Amino acid sequence: MLIISPVPAFKDNYIWMLHTPTSKDVLVVDPGDAAPVEARLAADGLNLAGILITHHHHDHTGGIAELTRHRSIAVYGPPGICGITHPVKDGDTVTINDIPFTIIATPGHTLDHIAYFSEFGDNPALFCGDTLFVGGCGRLFEGTAQQMYTSLSRLAALPGNTRIYCAHEYTQANLQFALAVEPDNPVLQQRVHVVAKLRTNNEPTVPSILSQELATNPFLRSEQPAVIRAACNRGSDANAGPAQVLGIIRAWKDNF
Repeated sequence: MLIISPVPAFKDNYIWMLHTPTSKDVLVVDPGDAAPVEARLAADGLNLAGILITHHHHDHTGGIAELTRHRSIAVYGPPGICGITHPVKDGDTVTINDIPFTIIATPGHTLDHIAYFSEFGDNPALFCGDTLFVGGCGRLFEGTAQQMYTSLSRLAALPGNTRIYCAHEYTQANLQFALAVEPDNPVLQQRVHVVAKLRTNNEPTVPSILSQELATNPFLRSEQPAVIRAACNRGSDANAGPAQVLGIIRAWKDNF
């Protein structure tokens, strides 16, 4: 099983740090800020061996230059981002620091967005940046609702026990919105209480598990009758397809 821990950054970002149980060489995912990464490396006696980037936004890439200034390490990510040494694309399989990853293109939030999926050990792990959040999905800054629906559908098809390592602590707000979409969802109602307790204790709500997301995340449920009804109440055509439903729900979330 991978050892994966969050490195908090900025107001609500998570930089993920991961390594195998037998190694102190670690990878980090989306280091928007170098300082907290360096502090964790020093505190835990770890060695930075590589960087994984999901997309070009600065709060995910801002620490690359400093972290690589005095290190000769590989930086994986979408082509065209400053500092990337190993560009990767959809369908690529790479082994980094003895950890295998499959690259999944997930356009929607940005056009260059990718996710890293690893089946190392007993618990699959997905590092999905700003595409899939606990209880939500990323804003459609560059892509379309159809692109986001396709991307989320690909992630939804992964094993149900996949752990979801997204890049922000947005869960409490996301689930309040999800309740507005599906107020009668009992699994969601229970999850709201669990998350509230975690946040009261300032504990992270990430990772989630994909099976939980499939039961509670409206952006993975745009084919469910309750979500379709909610979209219709916001002006969607009754015969709208799931991508259109997702688009209506996402626009609602933007102004919630």
